[in-house]
Amino acid sequence: MSALADAASDYLRLRNRLGYELTEYHRLLPRFVAFLDDAGLETVTVAAALAWVTAPDVDPSSTVASHRMTIARGFARHMAALDPRTEIPPFGLVGSRRRRHEPFIFSPDDIDALVTGAQSLRTRFASATNETVIGLLATTGMRVGEAIRLDRGDVVETDATLTIRESKFGKSRLVPLQPSVLAALQRYALLRDDVHRKPTTVSFFVSTRGNRMVYQTIHAVFRNLCDSAGIGTEAASPPRIHDLRHTFAVRTLLGWYRAGEDVDARLPVLSTYLGHRDPRWTYWYLSAAPELLAMAARRLETTREANVR
Repeated sequence: MSALADAASDYLRLRNRLGYELTEYHRLLPRFVAFLDDAGLETVTVAAALAWVTAPDVDPSSTVASHRMTIARGFARHMAALDPRTEIPPFGLVGSRRRRHEPFIFSPDDIDALVTGAQSLRTRFASATNETVIGLLATTGMRVGEAIRLDRGDVVETDATLTIRESKFGKSRLVPLQPSVLAALQRYALLRDDVHRKPTTVSFFVSTRGNRMVYQTIHAVFRNLCDSAGIGTEAASPPRIHDLRHTFAVRTLLGWYRAGEDVDARLPVLSTYLGHRDPRWTYWYLSAAPELLAMAARRLETTREANVR
């Protein structure tokens, strides 16, 4: 068995442990590895992946090519953590009817730039609203819609929690807040109540006119802040405000790996915290960032070596 075949076995074993259904991967990945071995390659290259997915036996009018490229790209991301010569095929080489959005992971400097930009908006209240919303999303991983739907009574200062009612899947949950986040919400509430002394809504976050915020407005402001700060100019897809949630999840998992935590045991906790209906949606974050996948692969390798001994 070649080194590539060993790596493919480890990759499949890792993703199986994370709960993925990999019937197609088990069928097609060995064929891709055999193709690479026959070509005398020690890792994945873009040219090799493209040659494999557009081979004469592939019907160009079917979705087979896009399925093959998805499998080749996933394996390439795994191999990139093991061999720096690996080339990850970019999106768009082969047409696909549907693919999951590639998340943009904001750096701490990106978050600082967004907050600084929000502080420069045309009115003090607009600045405070957008700065607080961005900070809340970045530090809690909440969905944008959940933040918009917060009512004043949902922020419980006595035990520093947020009550998120009827989220995406109709479930409610409590989100604990760090002291600094609670303090930021309290400062915003004081300004809101001073600007809108006769509230017309129970919403926690309100617009300049005093109405509940709407997604389109928050999204437009966020898009302008990213553009003004030059954030994501080289990204495959423009950063979205929802990517703050992805960033929170990835940073949390990275912190656990670096601290030597039992990530498998803690993932269900993160899943509950984020309000995922199925833990598999949380497992997906492990493959959302190459650094995370590399850490998961090294942890698996360490476990395998310990079992062999």
